[in-house]
Amino acid sequence: MPAVQAERLCPGAVFVPPDFTRYRAVSHDVREIFKPHTDLIEPLSLDEAYLDVTENKTGLPTATMVARTIREQIRREQNLTASAGVAPNKFLAKIASDWRKPDGLFVIQPDGVDAFLVPLPVERLPGVGKVTGEKLAKLEIQTVRDLKKLDSQVLEQHFGRYGLRLHELARGVDNSEVVPDRPRQSISVEDTFERDVPLAETEPMIRRLAEKLWSASRTESRIARTVVLKMKTSEFKILTRSHTPNSPLSSCEELTDIALGLRERVALGPQQRYRLVGVGLRNFLEAEETAAQPALFE
Repeated sequence: MPAVQAERLCPGAVFVPPDFTRYRAVSHDVREIFKPHTDLIEPLSLDEAYLDVTENKTGLPTATMVARTIREQIRREQNLTASAGVAPNKFLAKIASDWRKPDGLFVIQPDGVDAFLVPLPVERLPGVGKVTGEKLAKLEIQTVRDLKKLDSQVLEQHFGRYGLRLHELARGVDNSEVVPDRPRQSISVEDTFERDVPLAETEPMIRRLAEKLWSASRTESRIARTVVLKMKTSEFKILTRSHTPNSPLSSCEELTDIALGLRERVALGPQQRYRLVGVGLRNFLEAEETAAQPALFE
């Protein structure tokens, strides 16, 4: 839950910022538990990853047994709970992994994909956020069952290339492979305010998030070139502002200054209230590449 919510629920408690060094160490240890089972591991974040166990190294007969074994090992060696989703492809496995959090195992069998999918609200599909959800609602589409009734041409007409993706997802189709060691495209942290606040009151949160982000970015061997500020209004409208400085970031102070500078480019008037703020880094380059890059601005 957001830190501000935790503080509200536990008044008087001492708030200790997350120990990212320890968090990363545990993440590494859990990743080591995956490796005896498969080499096809694609991290999504510090605490989430895809595993392709079609041909697992331990010889276990089913993916469900692999997932159960990994969960038991994480509990035994790390004293942590872990949720797992087992399914024929990545997008279904991601939905399944969220199904019984924080400590569960959910399996979608190949012959049960359609029965599982069609009752779901379309918002459970990857990429269907507030804006896309509203567009689908105007087409009287609330569930995946409704979505399946539209042919690909109609979806493409309304949503472009993503319409074709929606057509596939509604049928449980996802041909994307598990790619080991995929370079991550961005790092970000965000938090929700206990109450909606005006822009002027967001500075303390931006400073805290910038410090958290700087700490998290120190484990990345590549260098981020672009700073991103994300704001969500009380009406759930998401705004982003970004800037790419002349040279790579050299300190947390510089990151904080840029993030606060981006805040000045959010011009919705003093009456506007905000419910969430986030700070991110993207446009990663190898260290040797940064020396050859020209100055860039956004």
